[in-house]
Amino acid sequence: MHRRKTAWIIMVVLAGSAGIIGLAFATAASGRGIGARSGIGTCLTISQIPANEEMDKQVPNSLPVPNPLNLRQGLPSAARGQNAPAAEASDAKIERILSNLTPSLHLKGRPVVTSTVAARMAALKIPAVSIAVTRDSRIEWTRAYGFRDVEEKLPATPETLFQAASISKPVAAAAALHFVDRGVLGLDEDVNAKLSSWKVPENSFTAKQKVTLRRILSHSAGLTVHGFAGYPAGEPLPALRQILDGEPPANSAPIRVNLLPGFRWRYSGGGFTVLQQLLVDVIGRPFPDIMKEIVLDPAGMTESAYAQPLPDRLLSRAAAGYTSDGTPVGGRRHVYPELAAAGLWTTPADLCKFALEIAAARDGRSDKVLSQKTAQAMLTIEKAPSGLGFMLDGMGADVRFSHSGGNAGFLCDLVFFPERGAGMAVMTNSENGSALIAEIERSIAAEYGLPAFRPVIEKEIVPMDAAALERFAGNYEIDFEGQKTPVTIAVKDDHLAATAADSLREIYPESEMSFFAMDLSLSLLFLKDAGGRITGFIVDGTYPAKRTDK
Repeated sequence: MHRRKTAWIIMVVLAGSAGIIGLAFATAASGRGIGARSGIGTCLTISQIPANEEMDKQVPNSLPVPNPLNLRQGLPSAARGQNAPAAEASDAKIERILSNLTPSLHLKGRPVVTSTVAARMAALKIPAVSIAVTRDSRIEWTRAYGFRDVEEKLPATPETLFQAASISKPVAAAAALHFVDRGVLGLDEDVNAKLSSWKVPENSFTAKQKVTLRRILSHSAGLTVHGFAGYPAGEPLPALRQILDGEPPANSAPIRVNLLPGFRWRYSGGGFTVLQQLLVDVIGRPFPDIMKEIVLDPAGMTESAYAQPLPDRLLSRAAAGYTSDGTPVGGRRHVYPELAAAGLWTTPADLCKFALEIAAARDGRSDKVLSQKTAQAMLTIEKAPSGLGFMLDGMGADVRFSHSGGNAGFLCDLVFFPERGAGMAVMTNSENGSALIAEIERSIAAEYGLPAFRPVIEKEIVPMDAAALERFAGNYEIDFEGQKTPVTIAVKDDHLAATAADSLREIYPESEMSFFAMDLSLSLLFLKDAGGRITGFIVDGTYPAKRTDK
């Protein structure tokens, strides 16, 4: 999903269909991110993954509160990659970055507080975080902290696999564009001309404009279904066609066109699921095999797989996913048959390798995956903020391409500045990961002199007594692109608590009618009628909610 949407709203919407997806910055979302079996083909296995010696090391018999970073002892519990970068950054530099994290929110009149990674992980109940940083067009360092599996007391290492969630999309886009390069697919042809096992249902919108690959990749095809909830391990999995048509056991709505294609930007994981079917139909091979041959292997992503569910030999290295309160998600990991939209398992280092390959293609230094012309098209805005797979921002030397992702129990982000050869990938196994990711990225950017793409927002809490707060308490129903979910607002001390689908956000008043969450994941503007009664609210200035109690 895209960053302008909130984690909370995505969790609210997707929780209604068998899962909660916490999206930090929205792109995915995976649902803000925001995917097997029959109908998709055999799952990919990876034959050349180095043994993970870190996992064989003895771990404590009792599980402490995660304290993966002890700066006074020189980062002793930070797991490093087995194949360390040739010119790795000094421990002193990494220590500065990871011991000077600052929150995204600064309360007016209060001092700015700095924290360590360990302190923030403990405060946010984040079991593990893994980081890779690129500089001068190479990976400079990788680190991992905490536990990839809390119950089994297994430490995270840079080789631990995390769900990439919606970062799966630009990787899948690269495969599609590879076939555009070779004339197998056309960016501007009707996808129904190439789809064979299923077709986008025609209606009054498609009679005027067609769903094309360019529009799918730029989230402007008018296709529905923002993101996917996934399926707890062990639950029945739908075939790809069942997902496309919203038929049981699929837990998502049918993927249909309900906006004029090409009219405007609207994030759609459903569109990338159509892309998945398109590639399978045209190439005639299982999607995981296509991705391995066309993108993952050429880009050097040897520790990545579009494998859902994971085979046993990869499952032994995969992180478990955790909710915002620190408990494991259902089945410990959700399975995402929506592979192109949300199904990549990978590491931060492999995500950086992908970004480096796309940047090299853009500059004419590599054609392993894409030609220079096509890579440049991928990194050109089609419908703001999207290029063809990535989100784009910045000008001149500060231009960047990025994508974030959130699946049940996982949040992550990839950012790259092609003019500087610099970037970063941060992955967590927690639905609370958004705040930590932003803090780590801001600290990295400051250390390396990168643009401040994670600015600190200043807010002021306006005192409000219990009587004033009580008028906001009640039951509401939020409408997210046609999907409706109940929300309860309650008074909690000197502020409010908003709960939806077991996801709670505490919000504080900044004016008479406006409230915000401390982690900036949510802002509500309440509405009232002529008599002063609260009738609803708007989430992030976009999504309406109406009051349902009398």
